[in-house]
Formats: sequence, C-alpha cells, structure tokens
Amino acid sequence: MSEFVEVDTAAGRVRGRWRETTGGGGAPRSAAFLGILFAEPPIGDLRFAAPVPHAAWEGVRDALEFGATAQRGDQGDTLIPEPSVEGESTLNVNVFTPDPEASGLPVLVWIHGGGFTTGSPASPWYDGRSFNRDGVVTVTLSYRLGFEGFGWIEDAPSNRGVRDWLLALEWVQQNIAAFGGDPGRVTIAGQSAGGGAVLTLLGMEKAQHLFHGVYALSSALTDVAAARSESFGRALAASAGVAPTVAGLSTVDELRVLELQKRATQLNPRIIASLVDQGLPLGPAVDGDLIVRPTLDSLRAGVGADKPVVLGATDDEFTMVFGGAAAKALRWVPRNVLLDRLGLPRSVRADYLAANADIVRLGKSRLAGRVLSDRMFRVGVLRVSDARGDAPTWVYRFSWPSGRFGFAEHCLDVPFFFDCLDGPRIENLAGPNPPQRLADEVHSAAVSFITRGDPGWPQHEGDAGVVRVYDSETRDVADAYATVRPLRV
Repeated sequence: MSEFVEVDTAAGRVRGRWRETTGGGGAPRSAAFLGILFAEPPIGDLRFAAPVPHAAWEGVRDALEFGATAQRGDQGDTLIPEPSVEGESTLNVNVFTPDPEASGLPVLVWIHGGGFTTGSPASPWYDGRSFNRDGVVTVTLSYRLGFEGFGWIEDAPSNRGVRDWLLALEWVQQNIAAFGGDPGRVTIAGQSAGGGAVLTLLGMEKAQHLFHGVYALSSALTDVAAARSESFGRALAASAGVAPTVAGLSTVDELRVLELQKRATQLNPRIIASLVDQGLPLGPAVDGDLIVRPTLDSLRAGVGADKPVVLGATDDEFTMVFGGAAAKALRWVPRNVLLDRLGLPRSVRADYLAANADIVRLGKSRLAGRVLSDRMFRVGVLRVSDARGDAPTWVYRFSWPSGRFGFAEHCLDVPFFFDCLDGPRIENLAGPNPPQRLADEVHSAAVSFITRGDPGWPQHEGDAGVVRVYDSETRDVADAYATVRPLRV
C-alpha cells in the first residue's frame, strides 16, 4: 500500500502521508495532511488586513510537513512543546483523519493556547493519532498572534486573529467532507488562550454556523475592553515612533513589533496585577463589530445556547508562578498586602480563606498561586455555567497532582485529553509514569462528547451542580468548585 494519500480540496489537490495510530483498538492507521493553506500569506498589503481565502492551484501540493507558524524563534523550555516553523504562509491547517474515503466522521478543531502571543499547532502533543484511532477527524490551525493578530490599529480591521479562526472554520465547513469528516458535527476545542478562543466563538453570533459543540480546557474569559485595546495599540506605535495606522506600522519590521510587544507584556508584579484585574492586553477585543459585547453578556442573552459545552480547569493553574525564588520572597510579604496585590476583594476575603483553609496551611506561595488560578481561570468556569442557564453544560476539575510539581498545574490535562502520555517532554510536566488509566478516562470522555454530544456525567445545574473530578480516583462530586464560589460575585 502506498505511503502517500491524496485528497481534493476546493482550492486544489493535496498529498498527505499514512502513519500508525496509537494503542488500544480502533483504526490501526490514519492519514496526516500538514500545512494546508487556507488563506493567502499575511504579508505586504495583507499584513494587517482581514484574511483572504487562498487562491486555487494547479497540480498536487505536498502536505507532508508542518506549515509556517506565527510564533517566531525558540521559546525555550515551555510547558507544552510547541515548535516554531519559519515562513510567511502562517495561515494554514493540519488535518489528521482515520480515512479520507470515509464519510460522516465527527470532527475536532483544536485552537492552541499561548496567551494569544505564542503557541504553535505543530506540537507533537496535538497530533490527532489517538482521536483518529477512535474515529475522530482532527484539525489544528495556525493564526496570527500578538500585535499582528490582535493589536488595535486605527484604520485596520479589528480582531485579525479572530478573523483567521473564522476563515479556518469556514475552510473546515467547505472541505472536511473530503477528509471523511462531517461538517455538521464539528466540535471546537482549545486550552488556555485556545479555551478562551472557543468561548469567544461560542458568544459570537457571526460564528454560530461554524461549529456544533465546545470543549474548553483552562479557558480564561479573554475579552479585551475596547479602550484597553486602543490604549495598548497607541502606546506600542508610539514606542516604535510611528502613527498608529496601517501606513505607520507597516514601516516597522515584524521582529521589532515583537520586541516592543514582549517588553510591554513581560511578567512582573505590576503586569501580574494588571492581568488579574484587566485580563490580557492582546486578545479578542470587544470592538462592537465582530465581537459586539462581552462573552458572558452574549451567553446570558442565549447566544450559543443550542450548543453543548464542556469546560473546566486544573486546580492550581498558575501556582508555579510563585515557586522557587518567588516563594522565598513571599515569606516577607504580609498576607493582606499580598492578597491586595492579587486583587482578592476584602469583602469576600474571610469567606474565601475559610473555604480554602487547606491551601492557607500550605503557606503564602501556594495561597498566592491558588488565588491567581481562581481569579484568572477557575471562577470563569462557574460564571460561564451560570450565564448559560439551562443550556447543556458539563463541568470538570482536573485535580491529579503532577509527579513533578506536586499539584495540578497549567497544561497538565492536555496530554491526558490527547491520550499522548508517550509523547516528548511529558515527564517534564507530569513526572514519571503518569497514569494511563486517567488518560483513558479524560480522552474517552472527550471522544464521547465529540461523537455523541455527552461526555458521560450529569450536566452542571445550579450551585451544587455535579462536577467530574479527575484525580487518582475519578469521581463525580456535587459543588466541587465550592472553594471558588466566594469570587463569583
């Protein structure tokens, strides 16, 4: 049997490669089509423009290597291995399918995280092998990051990165049947900023025809206020010495823009406090056009209520921020001063500390980490569930403590979701010998949701709603986010 396989897309024919799947039963092999262009390269006159669908081509294009990524350069030892790939054609998708000749297979579209400034769809963890084994077509997409994708420019289209997501999802609707997928059974999923991305799409009326379910891992509510977006854009342009216009910023090299962006967003105590209070400065902005109102307001108004949603978070998303030298420094900071800096309202402080007494006993670094995790990620789980009312919503908690860190840190659930515990650098995050049983449970719930619209535990309803808690022993627990509830106001 040939090593290669070809598929016709609307723009032209592409050549992919067969490969083996991983473990268990199901399909023994699947096909990977990498770096398929869904839009023209965002360069020249298109640098700060809305994405333009890619023109048709003649002949067969190889889809054998990952396409260019918007992330530039070596990012060092990140929690998830997400390599950068050089090149200008950064608007591309990767499709992993059990069988291009099949029909009606459910589809998972994955949007990577990275705070909307870094990240890559080329991670070996995002390889669709395990989902392919279980009959799910998997798509990962590349989109513009940082200022290039989300920066305010006076005369440029807003939310260019969001527009990239929309065009990629339109590409899926138009082409996924050629890869064996069903355009009427598309689940969008993502983690961290990617989780925020899928919630943004859930709240967008203009996106509703593009997907049918949402799976959000560690999703921060990432709406950027219009004034904050404009202020950041004007400040960056001023730092570059140009007008905040397409003409002005087009004279500034991409790497120079990236340097200024990093300088403005580099983590320090002031930036952390700003993130907690105001969120990210670069991300989906409430522009009154594409995103007409904050996501929670849209959900309360019933947008996306017809779509099933699974969401949750790890217990200690950002606790690692306060490890090492930071933990030693916190010994000398009075607790109330620390909690003031982290924005924990004094009106709820007593109730919050009482609800988290077990964390308080572990010391100020663990308490600071839990407050930051709760304010940035975990309280959003309750707020989204509340906003959706009776709409079908399932909630989980990932509580299994990493064998390396001793707690459930940011990104820890991702290799369990993708069932890739044999992947590179897993031990750096999860420690030695992470439990395959837990990966089987997390992954099979995702497959169940993508395939049937139900992950296999009761829907979350009211304050005491049932939550699936993934731990050394997985169980369903009523009111499992009770320790976060004081922050919900």
